[in-house]
Amino acid sequence: MARPNIVFYFSDQQRWDTLGCYGQKLPVTPNLDALAAQGVRFENTFTCQPVCGPARACLQTGRYATQTGCFINGIAPQFGEIKTLAQYFNEAGYATAYVGKWHLATDRPKGLNYETSAIPQDRRGGYKDYWMAADVLEFTSHGYNGYVYNGDNERVPFTGYRADCINDFAIDFLHKRKDNPEPFFLFISQIEPHHQNDHRRYEGPDGSKMRFSDFEVPGDLKAYSDSHSDGTDVSNWKQNYPDYLGCCHSLDYNVGRLVDTLKEQGLWENTILIYTADHGSHFITRGVEAEYKRTCHDASIRIPLIITGPGFEGGKVIDHVVSLLDLPTTLLDCAGISKPENFQGRSLRKLVQNPNMEWDEVAFLQISESRVGRAIRTPDYTYSVRAQGDGYEVSGSDVYYEEFFYVLKDDPYQQNNLVTDPAWAQVRAQLAEVLKQKMVQAGEAVPEIRPWKQW
Repeated sequence: MARPNIVFYFSDQQRWDTLGCYGQKLPVTPNLDALAAQGVRFENTFTCQPVCGPARACLQTGRYATQTGCFINGIAPQFGEIKTLAQYFNEAGYATAYVGKWHLATDRPKGLNYETSAIPQDRRGGYKDYWMAADVLEFTSHGYNGYVYNGDNERVPFTGYRADCINDFAIDFLHKRKDNPEPFFLFISQIEPHHQNDHRRYEGPDGSKMRFSDFEVPGDLKAYSDSHSDGTDVSNWKQNYPDYLGCCHSLDYNVGRLVDTLKEQGLWENTILIYTADHGSHFITRGVEAEYKRTCHDASIRIPLIITGPGFEGGKVIDHVVSLLDLPTTLLDCAGISKPENFQGRSLRKLVQNPNMEWDEVAFLQISESRVGRAIRTPDYTYSVRAQGDGYEVSGSDVYYEEFFYVLKDDPYQQNNLVTDPAWAQVRAQLAEVLKQKMVQAGEAVPEIRPWKQW
Protein backbone atom coordinates (compact mmCIF):
# COMPACT_ATOMS: atom_id res chain seq x y z
CA MET A 1 0.00 0.00 0.00
CA ALA A 2 1.17 3.55 -0.72
CA ARG A 3 2.35 5.66 2.17
CA PRO A 4 -0.66 7.04 4.02
CA ASN A 5 -1.86 10.61 3.94
CA ILE A 6 -1.92 12.07 7.44
CA VAL A 7 -4.40 14.63 8.78
CA PHE A 8 -3.84 16.17 12.20
CA TYR A 9 -7.00 17.86 13.50
CA PHE A 10 -6.17 20.07 16.47
CA SER A 11 -8.63 21.84 18.76
CA ASP A 12 -7.81 24.43 21.41
CA GLN A 13 -8.79 24.26 25.08
CA GLN A 14 -11.07 21.24 24.65
CA ARG A 15 -11.80 19.00 27.62
CA TRP A 16 -11.82 15.28 26.94
CA ASP A 17 -15.31 14.89 28.42
CA THR A 18 -16.96 16.99 25.72
CA LEU A 19 -17.02 13.91 23.43
CA GLY A 20 -19.72 11.27 23.60
CA CYS A 21 -17.16 8.48 23.49
CA TYR A 22 -15.70 9.89 26.73
CA GLY A 23 -19.07 10.13 28.46
CA GLN A 24 -20.73 13.31 27.20
CA LYS A 25 -24.47 12.59 27.23
CA LEU A 26 -25.63 15.28 24.81
CA PRO A 27 -25.24 14.69 21.05
CA VAL A 28 -22.19 16.95 20.74
CA THR A 29 -19.77 14.76 18.75
CA PRO A 30 -21.52 12.11 16.61
CA ASN A 31 -18.86 12.17 13.89
CA LEU A 32 -15.93 11.84 16.28
CA ASP A 33 -17.77 9.13 18.20
CA ALA A 34 -18.17 7.21 14.93
CA LEU A 35 -14.45 7.60 14.18
CA ALA A 36 -13.62 6.32 17.66
CA ALA A 37 -15.88 3.31 17.10
CA GLN A 38 -13.98 2.35 13.96
CA GLY A 39 -10.52 3.52 15.00
CA VAL A 40 -8.68 3.81 18.32
CA ARG A 41 -9.61 5.92 21.34
CA PHE A 42 -6.99 6.73 23.96
CA GLU A 43 -8.67 6.95 27.34
CA ASN A 44 -5.92 8.69 29.33
CA THR A 45 -4.19 11.36 27.27
CA PHE A 46 -2.56 14.40 28.84
CA THR A 47 -0.91 17.50 27.49
CA CYS A 48 2.76 18.18 28.17
CA GLN A 49 2.18 21.94 28.60
CA PRO A 50 -1.26 23.48 29.34
CA VAL A 51 -0.50 26.73 27.50
CA CYS A 52 -1.31 27.29 23.80
CA GLY A 53 2.03 28.32 22.28
CA PRO A 54 4.30 26.00 24.27
CA ALA A 55 2.05 22.99 23.58
CA ARG A 56 2.26 23.79 19.87
CA ALA A 57 6.02 24.16 20.04
CA CYS A 58 6.23 20.71 21.60
CA LEU A 59 4.14 19.22 18.81
CA GLN A 60 6.11 20.83 16.00
CA THR A 61 9.51 19.85 17.41
CA GLY A 62 9.04 16.67 19.45
CA ARG A 63 10.70 18.36 22.43
CA TYR A 64 9.59 19.73 25.75
CA ALA A 65 8.82 23.43 25.93
CA THR A 66 11.95 24.42 27.81
CA GLN A 67 14.02 22.59 25.18
CA THR A 68 12.45 24.64 22.39
CA GLY A 69 12.84 27.98 24.17
CA CYS A 70 9.06 28.52 23.86
CA PHE A 71 8.00 28.12 27.49
CA ILE A 72 5.34 30.89 27.38
CA ASN A 73 3.14 32.46 24.71
CA GLY A 74 4.94 35.08 22.67
CA ILE A 75 8.32 33.37 22.52
CA ALA A 76 8.99 31.51 19.28
CA PRO A 77 10.79 28.16 19.15
CA GLN A 78 14.33 28.20 17.83
CA PHE A 79 13.22 27.15 14.34
CA GLY A 80 16.59 27.87 12.76
CA GLU A 81 18.30 25.53 15.20
CA ILE A 82 15.62 22.85 15.74
CA LYS A 83 14.44 20.60 12.93
CA THR A 84 10.66 20.48 12.78
CA LEU A 85 7.99 17.91 12.11
CA ALA A 86 7.13 19.44 8.73
CA GLN A 87 10.77 19.42 7.65
CA TYR A 88 10.98 15.68 8.28
CA PHE A 89 7.83 15.17 6.23
CA ASN A 90 9.19 17.39 3.43
CA GLU A 91 12.37 15.32 3.26
CA ALA A 92 10.31 12.13 3.09
CA GLY A 93 8.46 13.38 -0.01
CA TYR A 94 5.25 14.51 1.66
CA ALA A 95 3.43 17.70 0.75
CA THR A 96 2.95 19.76 3.91
CA ALA A 97 -0.02 22.05 4.60
CA TYR A 98 -1.12 24.16 7.55
CA VAL A 99 -4.38 26.01 8.21
CA GLY A 100 -5.67 27.94 11.22
CA LYS A 101 -3.97 29.12 14.40
CA TRP A 102 -0.13 29.03 14.46
CA HIS A 103 0.91 30.91 17.64
CA LEU A 104 4.62 30.26 17.08
CA ALA A 105 5.92 33.20 15.03
CA THR A 106 5.77 36.17 17.40
CA ASP A 107 8.91 36.54 19.50
CA ARG A 108 8.43 39.45 21.88
CA PRO A 109 11.91 39.29 23.47
CA LYS A 110 13.35 39.87 20.00
CA GLY A 111 10.84 42.59 19.13
CA LEU A 112 9.09 40.46 16.49
CA ASN A 113 5.30 40.68 16.47
CA TYR A 114 3.19 38.81 13.90
CA GLU A 115 0.03 38.50 15.99
CA THR A 116 -2.12 40.26 13.40
CA SER A 117 0.21 40.36 10.38
CA ALA A 118 1.51 37.89 7.81
CA ILE A 119 4.00 35.29 9.02
CA PRO A 120 7.29 35.17 7.05
CA GLN A 121 8.04 31.86 5.41
CA ASP A 122 11.05 31.19 7.63
CA ARG A 123 8.78 31.30 10.71
CA ARG A 124 6.23 28.75 9.44
CA GLY A 125 7.97 25.67 10.77
CA GLY A 126 8.67 24.16 7.36
CA TYR A 127 5.10 23.97 6.04
CA LYS A 128 5.60 24.82 2.38
CA ASP A 129 2.86 23.55 0.04
CA TYR A 130 -0.22 25.25 1.46
CA TRP A 131 -0.49 27.92 4.15
CA MET A 132 -3.61 29.69 5.37
CA ALA A 133 -3.08 30.85 8.92
CA ALA A 134 -2.83 33.61 11.50
CA ASP A 135 -0.30 33.65 14.30
CA VAL A 136 -2.90 34.51 16.95
CA LEU A 137 -6.21 33.70 15.32
CA GLU A 138 -8.19 35.03 18.28
CA PHE A 139 -6.74 38.46 17.48
CA THR A 140 -7.67 38.39 13.77
CA SER A 141 -11.18 36.97 14.18
CA HIS A 142 -14.14 36.36 16.43
CA GLY A 143 -16.60 33.48 16.58
CA TYR A 144 -17.93 34.87 13.31
CA ASN A 145 -15.80 36.55 10.63
CA GLY A 146 -12.12 37.41 10.49
CA TYR A 147 -9.03 36.94 8.37
CA VAL A 148 -5.92 34.82 7.91
CA TYR A 149 -2.93 35.06 5.54
CA ASN A 150 -2.01 32.81 2.65
CA GLY A 151 1.38 31.55 1.55
CA ASP A 152 2.00 34.74 -0.43
CA ASN A 153 1.44 36.87 2.69
CA GLU A 154 -1.88 38.12 1.34
CA ARG A 155 -4.67 38.84 3.78
CA VAL A 156 -7.61 36.48 3.20
CA PRO A 157 -10.86 37.56 4.87
CA PHE A 158 -13.56 35.04 5.74
CA THR A 159 -17.24 35.45 6.54
CA GLY A 160 -19.17 32.96 8.60
CA TYR A 161 -18.59 30.87 11.68
CA ARG A 162 -14.84 30.70 12.19
CA ALA A 163 -14.50 26.92 12.59
CA ASP A 164 -16.43 26.38 9.35
CA CYS A 165 -14.20 28.80 7.47
CA ILE A 166 -10.93 27.33 8.74
CA ASN A 167 -12.22 23.90 7.76
CA ASP A 168 -13.09 25.28 4.30
CA PHE A 169 -9.42 26.13 3.79
CA ALA A 170 -8.45 22.54 4.60
CA ILE A 171 -11.02 21.28 2.11
CA ASP A 172 -9.66 23.75 -0.45
CA PHE A 173 -6.22 22.17 -0.03
CA LEU A 174 -7.70 18.72 -0.65
CA HIS A 175 -9.49 19.89 -3.78
CA LYS A 176 -6.30 21.43 -5.14
CA ARG A 177 -4.46 18.16 -4.61
CA LYS A 178 -7.02 16.01 -6.40
CA ASP A 179 -5.33 13.26 -8.46
CA ASN A 180 -1.89 14.19 -7.09
CA PRO A 181 -0.15 10.91 -6.13
CA GLU A 182 2.18 12.57 -3.61
CA PRO A 183 1.16 11.83 0.01
CA PHE A 184 0.38 14.80 2.23
CA PHE A 185 0.59 15.88 5.84
CA LEU A 186 -2.23 18.32 6.61
CA PHE A 187 -2.30 20.11 9.97
CA ILE A 188 -5.62 21.79 10.84
CA SER A 189 -5.42 24.03 13.91
CA GLN A 190 -8.81 25.27 15.04
CA ILE A 191 -9.12 27.80 17.82
CA GLU A 192 -12.49 26.49 19.01
CA PRO A 193 -13.52 25.93 21.72
CA HIS A 194 -11.02 28.47 23.17
CA HIS A 195 -12.73 31.49 24.73
CA GLN A 196 -12.75 34.69 22.69
CA ASN A 197 -10.17 36.79 24.54
CA ASP A 198 -11.50 40.28 23.97
CA HIS A 199 -15.10 39.24 24.71
CA ARG A 200 -14.13 37.13 27.74
CA ARG A 201 -16.51 34.31 26.83
CA TYR A 202 -16.95 31.26 24.65
CA GLU A 203 -18.60 31.90 21.28
CA GLY A 204 -20.50 28.93 19.95
CA PRO A 205 -22.55 29.04 16.75
CA ASP A 206 -25.87 30.86 16.95
CA GLY A 207 -28.36 28.77 18.88
CA SER A 208 -25.80 26.98 21.06
CA LYS A 209 -27.15 28.34 24.34
CA MET A 210 -30.53 26.79 23.68
CA ARG A 211 -29.31 23.64 21.94
CA PHE A 212 -26.96 22.58 24.74
CA SER A 213 -28.62 24.18 27.76
CA ASP A 214 -29.58 20.83 29.27
CA PHE A 215 -25.99 19.75 29.95
CA GLU A 216 -24.87 17.57 32.80
CA VAL A 217 -22.46 19.51 34.99
CA PRO A 218 -18.99 17.90 34.96
CA GLY A 219 -17.99 16.60 38.38
CA ASP A 220 -15.08 18.97 38.83
CA LEU A 221 -17.29 22.02 38.25
CA LYS A 222 -20.10 21.11 40.64
CA ALA A 223 -18.14 22.38 43.61
CA TYR A 224 -17.77 25.83 42.06
CA SER A 225 -21.02 27.71 41.81
CA ASP A 226 -20.41 30.90 43.75
CA SER A 227 -17.39 33.12 44.36
CA HIS A 228 -14.14 32.70 46.21
CA SER A 229 -13.61 34.63 49.44
CA ASP A 230 -11.45 37.03 47.44
CA GLY A 231 -14.39 37.78 45.14
CA THR A 232 -13.11 35.80 42.15
CA ASP A 233 -16.04 34.58 40.06
CA VAL A 234 -16.01 30.78 39.79
CA SER A 235 -19.43 30.38 38.18
CA ASN A 236 -18.06 31.22 34.75
CA TRP A 237 -18.98 27.75 33.54
CA LYS A 238 -22.71 28.26 34.20
CA GLN A 239 -23.05 30.93 31.54
CA ASN A 240 -20.46 29.52 29.16
CA TYR A 241 -20.83 25.74 29.07
CA PRO A 242 -23.62 25.59 26.46
CA ASP A 243 -21.60 27.76 24.07
CA TYR A 244 -18.50 25.74 24.89
CA LEU A 245 -20.32 22.58 23.83
CA GLY A 246 -21.58 24.44 20.77
CA CYS A 247 -17.99 25.15 19.77
CA CYS A 248 -17.14 21.47 20.20
CA HIS A 249 -20.16 20.45 18.14
CA SER A 250 -19.02 22.76 15.34
CA LEU A 251 -15.64 21.02 15.30
CA ASP A 252 -17.36 17.65 15.09
CA TYR A 253 -19.50 18.89 12.19
CA ASN A 254 -16.39 20.06 10.36
CA VAL A 255 -14.50 16.84 10.96
CA GLY A 256 -17.44 15.15 9.31
CA ARG A 257 -17.25 17.47 6.31
CA LEU A 258 -13.52 16.85 5.97
CA VAL A 259 -13.96 13.08 6.14
CA ASP A 260 -16.70 13.29 3.49
CA THR A 261 -14.32 15.18 1.20
CA LEU A 262 -11.59 12.58 1.71
CA LYS A 263 -14.08 9.83 0.86
CA GLU A 264 -15.33 11.67 -2.25
CA GLN A 265 -11.76 11.93 -3.50
CA GLY A 266 -10.99 8.28 -2.82
CA LEU A 267 -8.40 9.16 -0.16
CA TRP A 268 -10.08 8.04 3.03
CA GLU A 269 -9.01 4.40 3.01
CA ASN A 270 -5.36 5.43 2.97
CA THR A 271 -5.56 8.38 5.35
CA ILE A 272 -4.68 8.43 9.04
CA LEU A 273 -6.65 11.08 10.94
CA ILE A 274 -5.61 12.18 14.43
CA TYR A 275 -7.93 14.32 16.54
CA THR A 276 -6.75 15.90 19.79
CA ALA A 277 -6.39 19.21 21.68
CA ASP A 278 -3.58 21.28 23.17
CA HIS A 279 -5.13 21.34 26.69
CA GLY A 280 -8.48 21.59 28.46
CA SER A 281 -10.40 24.19 30.47
CA HIS A 282 -11.27 24.40 34.15
CA PHE A 283 -13.42 27.53 33.66
CA ILE A 284 -11.78 29.80 36.22
CA THR A 285 -12.46 27.36 39.06
CA ARG A 286 -8.99 26.95 40.49
CA GLY A 287 -8.48 30.26 42.24
CA VAL A 288 -6.72 32.34 39.59
CA GLU A 289 -8.49 35.36 38.12
CA ALA A 290 -9.43 34.92 34.43
CA GLU A 291 -7.50 31.64 34.27
CA TYR A 292 -8.87 28.72 32.22
CA LYS A 293 -5.91 26.34 32.25
CA ARG A 294 -2.23 26.40 33.40
CA THR A 295 -2.76 24.06 36.33
CA CYS A 296 -2.16 20.35 36.95
CA HIS A 297 -5.85 19.47 37.25
CA ASP A 298 -7.44 17.05 34.79
CA ALA A 299 -9.87 19.68 33.53
CA SER A 300 -6.81 21.59 32.37
CA ILE A 301 -4.51 18.78 31.22
CA ARG A 302 -6.64 15.81 30.10
CA ILE A 303 -7.47 15.86 26.40
CA PRO A 304 -9.30 13.73 23.84
CA LEU A 305 -7.30 11.59 21.43
CA ILE A 306 -8.79 9.59 18.58
CA ILE A 307 -6.76 8.06 15.77
CA THR A 308 -8.26 6.25 12.80
CA GLY A 309 -6.93 4.86 9.54
CA PRO A 310 -4.39 2.20 8.54
CA GLY A 311 -2.89 0.70 11.69
CA PHE A 312 -5.53 2.31 13.91
CA GLU A 313 -8.65 0.22 13.40
CA GLY A 314 -11.12 -1.99 15.19
CA GLY A 315 -12.75 0.28 17.75
CA LYS A 316 -9.99 -0.30 20.28
CA VAL A 317 -9.65 1.58 23.56
CA ILE A 318 -6.15 2.12 24.95
CA ASP A 319 -6.10 2.75 28.71
CA HIS A 320 -2.38 3.49 29.06
CA VAL A 321 -1.29 6.99 30.09
CA VAL A 322 -0.06 8.80 26.98
CA SER A 323 1.18 12.32 26.30
CA LEU A 324 0.64 14.95 23.65
CA LEU A 325 4.40 14.71 23.19
CA ASP A 326 4.00 11.12 21.99
CA LEU A 327 2.26 12.39 18.86
CA PRO A 328 5.22 13.84 16.91
CA THR A 329 7.00 10.47 17.10
CA THR A 330 3.73 8.73 16.22
CA LEU A 331 3.21 10.92 13.17
CA LEU A 332 6.67 10.20 11.82
CA ASP A 333 6.27 6.49 12.50
CA CYS A 334 3.01 6.46 10.53
CA ALA A 335 4.91 7.85 7.54
CA GLY A 336 7.76 5.37 7.91
CA ILE A 337 10.17 8.01 9.21
CA SER A 338 12.54 6.90 11.96
CA LYS A 339 12.33 8.66 15.31
CA PRO A 340 14.95 11.44 15.50
CA GLU A 341 17.37 11.11 18.37
CA ASN A 342 16.18 14.33 20.04
CA PHE A 343 12.44 13.52 19.89
CA GLN A 344 11.09 12.85 23.37
CA GLY A 345 7.87 10.92 22.79
CA ARG A 346 6.97 7.32 22.09
CA SER A 347 5.12 5.89 19.09
CA LEU A 348 1.48 5.16 19.84
CA ARG A 349 1.36 3.10 16.65
CA LYS A 350 3.58 0.54 18.34
CA LEU A 351 1.41 0.63 21.47
CA VAL A 352 -1.71 -0.07 19.41
CA GLN A 353 0.06 -2.97 17.71
CA ASN A 354 1.10 -4.39 21.07
CA PRO A 355 -1.04 -3.08 23.97
CA ASN A 356 0.83 -5.40 26.36
CA MET A 357 4.23 -3.89 25.64
CA GLU A 358 6.19 -2.34 28.48
CA TRP A 359 4.92 1.21 28.91
CA ASP A 360 5.83 3.94 31.37
CA GLU A 361 2.50 5.04 32.87
CA VAL A 362 3.59 8.61 33.61
CA ALA A 363 2.74 11.86 31.84
CA PHE A 364 5.16 14.70 32.60
CA LEU A 365 4.14 18.35 32.37
CA GLN A 366 5.89 21.67 32.48
CA ILE A 367 3.52 24.45 33.56
CA SER A 368 4.24 28.14 32.96
CA GLU A 369 2.74 31.64 33.10
CA SER A 370 0.46 31.05 36.11
CA ARG A 371 3.40 29.52 37.99
CA VAL A 372 6.82 27.95 37.52
CA GLY A 373 5.50 24.42 37.77
CA ARG A 374 6.21 20.77 37.06
CA ALA A 375 3.82 17.85 37.43
CA ILE A 376 3.27 14.19 36.75
CA ARG A 377 0.01 12.36 36.18
CA THR A 378 -0.11 8.60 36.74
CA PRO A 379 -3.13 6.26 36.76
CA ASP A 380 -3.38 6.73 40.53
CA TYR A 381 -2.02 10.17 41.39
CA THR A 382 -1.57 13.78 40.39
CA TYR A 383 1.57 15.32 41.86
CA SER A 384 2.63 18.92 41.19
CA VAL A 385 5.37 21.22 42.44
CA ARG A 386 6.00 24.94 42.15
CA ALA A 387 9.04 27.21 42.29
CA GLN A 388 9.39 30.80 43.30
CA GLY A 389 9.37 33.37 40.52
CA ASP A 390 7.12 34.83 37.84
CA GLY A 391 5.96 32.11 35.46
CA TYR A 392 6.20 34.57 32.57
CA GLU A 393 9.83 35.34 33.31
CA VAL A 394 11.31 32.18 34.80
CA SER A 395 11.32 28.88 32.87
CA GLY A 396 12.60 26.61 35.64
CA SER A 397 14.35 26.38 38.97
CA ASP A 398 16.72 24.34 41.12
CA VAL A 399 14.27 24.35 44.02
CA TYR A 400 10.55 23.48 43.96
CA TYR A 401 7.89 23.17 46.64
CA GLU A 402 5.09 20.62 46.68
CA GLU A 403 1.85 22.31 45.64
CA PHE A 404 -0.81 19.70 44.77
CA PHE A 405 -1.26 15.99 45.48
CA TYR A 406 -4.44 14.08 44.65
CA VAL A 407 -5.35 10.41 45.17
CA LEU A 408 -7.52 9.83 42.14
CA LYS A 409 -9.38 6.66 43.16
CA ASP A 410 -10.79 8.53 46.17
CA ASP A 411 -10.92 11.97 44.59
CA PRO A 412 -11.39 11.77 40.80
CA TYR A 413 -12.39 15.43 40.56
CA GLN A 414 -9.35 16.60 42.51
CA GLN A 415 -11.11 18.49 45.28
CA ASN A 416 -9.06 17.24 48.27
CA ASN A 417 -5.44 18.38 48.12
CA LEU A 418 -3.40 16.02 50.34
CA VAL A 419 -0.09 17.75 49.80
CA THR A 420 0.42 18.29 53.55
CA ASP A 421 -1.13 15.04 54.79
CA PRO A 422 1.57 13.07 56.71
CA ALA A 423 -0.18 9.78 55.90
CA TRP A 424 0.85 10.22 52.26
CA ALA A 425 4.39 11.50 52.83
CA GLN A 426 6.05 8.30 51.60
CA VAL A 427 4.01 8.21 48.41
CA ARG A 428 4.77 11.86 47.74
CA ALA A 429 8.48 11.18 48.25
CA GLN A 430 8.32 8.37 45.69
CA LEU A 431 6.50 10.58 43.22
CA ALA A 432 9.04 13.34 43.77
CA GLU A 433 11.77 10.95 42.64
CA VAL A 434 9.79 10.03 39.52
CA LEU A 435 9.26 13.71 38.78
CA LYS A 436 12.99 14.38 39.10
CA GLN A 437 13.73 11.59 36.64
CA LYS A 438 11.27 13.06 34.15
CA MET A 439 12.81 16.50 34.50
CA VAL A 440 16.23 15.09 33.73
CA GLN A 441 14.83 13.31 30.66
CA ALA A 442 13.51 16.71 29.55
CA GLY A 443 16.97 18.21 29.77
CA GLU A 444 16.54 19.85 33.16
CA ALA A 445 18.81 19.65 36.19
CA VAL A 446 17.88 17.49 39.16
CA PRO A 447 15.97 19.86 41.47
CA GLU A 448 15.48 19.94 45.20
CA ILE A 449 11.84 19.39 46.13
CA ARG A 450 10.76 20.82 49.48
CA PRO A 451 7.50 20.47 51.46
CA TRP A 452 4.50 22.66 50.71
CA LYS A 453 4.66 26.35 51.54
CA GLN A 454 2.06 29.11 51.54
CA TRP A 455 2.28 31.30 48.42
